[in-house]
Amino acid sequence: MQKTKNTYKKSGVNINLADRFVEHIAKISKRNIKKKSKYLNKDNIGAFGSTFDISKIKIKDPLIVSCTDGVGTKIDLANQFNKFDTIGIDLVAMCVNDLIVQGAKPLFFLDYIAVGKIKFKKLKQILNGIVKGCNISDCALIGGETAEMPGIYDKDKFDLAGFSVGIVSKKKLLNKKNVVSGDVVLAVPSSGVHSNGYSLIREILKNKKISQKIKDELLTPTKIYTKEILNLTKNNLLHGAAHITGGGLVDNLNRSIPSHLCLNLDLAKIKIKNIFTWIKSNNITDHEMLKTFNCGVGFCLIVKKENINKIKSKFTKQYMPYEIGFISKNKIKTKVNIYNKIKW
Repeated sequence: MQKTKNTYKKSGVNINLADRFVEHIAKISKRNIKKKSKYLNKDNIGAFGSTFDISKIKIKDPLIVSCTDGVGTKIDLANQFNKFDTIGIDLVAMCVNDLIVQGAKPLFFLDYIAVGKIKFKKLKQILNGIVKGCNISDCALIGGETAEMPGIYDKDKFDLAGFSVGIVSKKKLLNKKNVVSGDVVLAVPSSGVHSNGYSLIREILKNKKISQKIKDELLTPTKIYTKEILNLTKNNLLHGAAHITGGGLVDNLNRSIPSHLCLNLDLAKIKIKNIFTWIKSNNITDHEMLKTFNCGVGFCLIVKKENINKIKSKFTKQYMPYEIGFISKNKIKTKVNIYNKIKW
């Protein structure tokens, strides 16, 4: 009896299904990039690389800024809770929120999706989230890669990575050199846990039943701050900024402070969200909470005190910035001064 021939499909990779998904990506991408069409070569769709014509952007002394990131183990909860329509927003947010820290306007985004087995409905939901994130941040989804890797990922497992590119004028670039003694630190609220600390959350959830409300809060997508922050940089209202991700409030703010200055933070002023109070109740120390989670602060602004009211006028009530600290001279070689305990 003749042996069955080995095929790529038999090994677990379905090229035909992958091609169908690529066709779907092409359709949905065309809708997303309509506003950016003057920067793109329509004849290049389906080519081996994507193009973006920056010569048509009217900006003096342009600098290109690039960022790449993933969503971490939050994707495991998306699998557990069978909810995939928002995880793509997280992916875009984690990249573009890093771009705007330097005052860069996001131009385009590329994604990488790795799966054990292509499930068309699931991938469409993930992609819809990515497109929504790109629309919120006003950038074009111009390319990506979907890899089906049986044996590397279990059939329900997947991973996401993103890459974003932005542009900023040299004169508008935000960096730590702009920060001066006397500046104040404003906290911009997060939408929730965002996309950090989920390995610890998953440990908490082992053998623990949680309500639908907690499930929803744990998968609330990361807030994209592009519109607000670029409005501030346009009006020269920022000296510095920080995206609060892994490492928490102190570590991320420190990256935006020059060594000759000191960061002074009053933890009692942080407006804690309920989801963090719930996480804290699971035998987690204050130190671990501050080191692992944003605790309700998704982004920080370093600004002149006299500009606070102007800055607040650029935000909605839900994400209204509030003062949590200040910058001073580093007289005793202490980079950070922490005041009071966080109020849970």
